[in-house]
Amino acid sequence: MTEAPLRLTELSHGGGCGCKIAPAVLSEMLAHMPAARPFADLLVGTETADDAAVWRLNDQQALIATTDFFMPIVDDPFDFGRIAATNALSDVYAMGGTPIMALAIVGMPINTLPVATIGRILEGGASICAEAGIPVAGGHSIDSPEPIYGLVALGLAHPDVIKRNRDARDGDVLILGKPLGVGILGSAMKKGLLDADGYAQMIATTTRLNKVGPTLAALPGVHALTDVTGFGLLGHLLELCRGAGLGATIQAGALPVMPAAIPFARQGIGPGAIGRNLASCGDAVQFDTAVDEWQRSLTADAQTSGGLLVACAADSVEQVLACFRAGGFDAAAVVGRMHAGPAQVRVQA
Repeated sequence: MTEAPLRLTELSHGGGCGCKIAPAVLSEMLAHMPAARPFADLLVGTETADDAAVWRLNDQQALIATTDFFMPIVDDPFDFGRIAATNALSDVYAMGGTPIMALAIVGMPINTLPVATIGRILEGGASICAEAGIPVAGGHSIDSPEPIYGLVALGLAHPDVIKRNRDARDGDVLILGKPLGVGILGSAMKKGLLDADGYAQMIATTTRLNKVGPTLAALPGVHALTDVTGFGLLGHLLELCRGAGLGATIQAGALPVMPAAIPFARQGIGPGAIGRNLASCGDAVQFDTAVDEWQRSLTADAQTSGGLLVACAADSVEQVLACFRAGGFDAAAVVGRMHAGPAQVRVQA
């Protein structure tokens, strides 16, 4: 009798950016870290939970450095590698930078996973780096009880075009570049409910590089950028609000969503990270009563390799949408607005 092939998602307790430690727990963990002494050339550090660290090299160049890794969100090893690499490089794009090099982070259960399977994961990651025009120039590997893969990603940008998550302005319009629903589709896949079309939708969005980031960052009307990943749209929008000292309102009915995710969301299917993300937001998020439960779940769904979230001046909206469309992000949509007030998010129907 032939044994069923080993499923990557069976080897880990979580998958993709849903593995992230919940924001409230992370804040508690970091609360007693000693304050770092100031460095004149550290343009972006840990102060506002931004997407990457940024160090000024000279008047023309700033180095962007980030790392991201997680456990499998899909069973196909090549797709897992592609998704993880796309997700890691996204943080460079979200700062307005262009990647220049990557290092691989590899933790694998050597006695459980065939070497050929591990090789396919690495090939998938390398294929995305090749698409980004950068080398995988090294890395580090360990024997781990659960499969882990990701990248250290390095990039460059002009210091004047770095886009922080704290620089949104009162009246800015919020535009999301990719559709939501990745975590929900991942949960449906684990339950054996996701068909080939739904899987294709998930892979198409999670392996699309956010290359449009530097183009957006160069627009004078774009004030802040971040990407939406494990904390969900609400969690990452709250980081913008807290950084800028502003409130935000989003329209649940305007949110772009992968079509395949909607019926599963209506059935209550989704990752445990949804509940953790909502709990971490606490009173900082208020839902209008007309917002359906499944829509609430979508706003907190843990995205893996999610879209760029742009805060821009109202007269730059069409320019921003045109940049997204030119980059192949056909689902990009206006989802809300920043406004004066406490650092809270209101979700309207």
